[in-house]
Amino acid sequence: MPAHTDNALPSTFGQRVRRARERAGLTRPVLGGLVGRSSEWVKALEVGRLHVPRLPLLLRLADVLGVEDLAELTGEERLTSASYGKAAHEALPAVKSALTSYQFNGADEEPESVDELRARVREAWQMWHGRGGHRTRVAVLLPDLLADCQYAARVLEGSERRRALVALAQAYHLAQLYLSFQPAPELVMLTGDRSMSAAQDADSPHTIAGAAWYMNHVFRDAGERHEARVDLAMKAADLLDRNRGPEDLARWGLLHLAAALSYAKVGRRGDAERYWNRANEAAKRLGHGYAHPWLIFGRDMVDAYAITMYTDLVQSGVAVDAATQIDLAPMKSATRRSFHLIESARAYKLQGEDIAVVHLLKKAHAESPETIRFNLFARPAVAELATGNNAVIRDDARQLARDLGVPA
Repeated sequence: MPAHTDNALPSTFGQRVRRARERAGLTRPVLGGLVGRSSEWVKALEVGRLHVPRLPLLLRLADVLGVEDLAELTGEERLTSASYGKAAHEALPAVKSALTSYQFNGADEEPESVDELRARVREAWQMWHGRGGHRTRVAVLLPDLLADCQYAARVLEGSERRRALVALAQAYHLAQLYLSFQPAPELVMLTGDRSMSAAQDADSPHTIAGAAWYMNHVFRDAGERHEARVDLAMKAADLLDRNRGPEDLARWGLLHLAAALSYAKVGRRGDAERYWNRANEAAKRLGHGYAHPWLIFGRDMVDAYAITMYTDLVQSGVAVDAATQIDLAPMKSATRRSFHLIESARAYKLQGEDIAVVHLLKKAHAESPETIRFNLFARPAVAELATGNNAVIRDDARQLARDLGVPA
């Protein structure tokens, strides 16, 4: 038999779960809360008193632990969680091709003007935040938009080149969002790195701040240490002057919100609340009606992310209270309204209130079908509810499963 090495997988499912949990920096109570179970359940799983859970719960466990390949937990033949937990958008191959291939325009070809490029980027952001098939609409625009922004940034000089790089960074942010919840994690990392490089080349603190916000999402999904995530956000925040005007203040608040979410992910409530309070103060200064044109930072967004923060902290009662107090209707983004409704459902799921979960997921679907269709909580939750024992919600859950393309 081959000798055991430090790189070999532990021999049991429970040992693999424990290794993944410790690598993610999660305690047993936090992991249990995030998958809707107790810390004793996690312990029983890790010491072998419980067997491998059913697929919906296994997928949720893999998602919380940041595990892409289920074999890392099951020890069996390769079986990616993306195969079951993530659905691939039909335009993913075209977007992937745009990101991994290179187009070379003729040497004498004039690039599109930066003003025209910026107008196209604004239009794409409006599509992303609009109702209906936002992923499908943006996917049509992304390949040409990326190519034209790349070419302008390559051939222009001076201040015009820096303006083109700002547009390019924002186009990469759109690509990151499109790729979120898609079975292509390597492309999310790629677009995150490219957007930050473009922002730094543009020498624009505002653009660096936006890139840092989206890189924080990448880091959290990849299980990167929370210290690295917070350090990146705070270094970018230090480039801003929150007293200069709304643009600086909004991005400064956004980065403190990123830090709050990073601390919540690892169960550090005091630090999470401290940074959330700073983001909240920034949002208050901006005024109740303010929302950044494409980052959407404002009072509504900060209040809504409190639901995510307390759900990640496994404070379900506080999370549900936050969900009951916020009116998402004024939020200027259908995709964000849908996302925060799903996060509200996640909070109610921690409390075992399945009727509320189905109700909220139906509302999320009505707001933005392509947001819930690719959400990693919604898909396994719907599959579980559609096959559960609660007859009151079973028909609605099965209809949601059909809408989302989830086997039930």
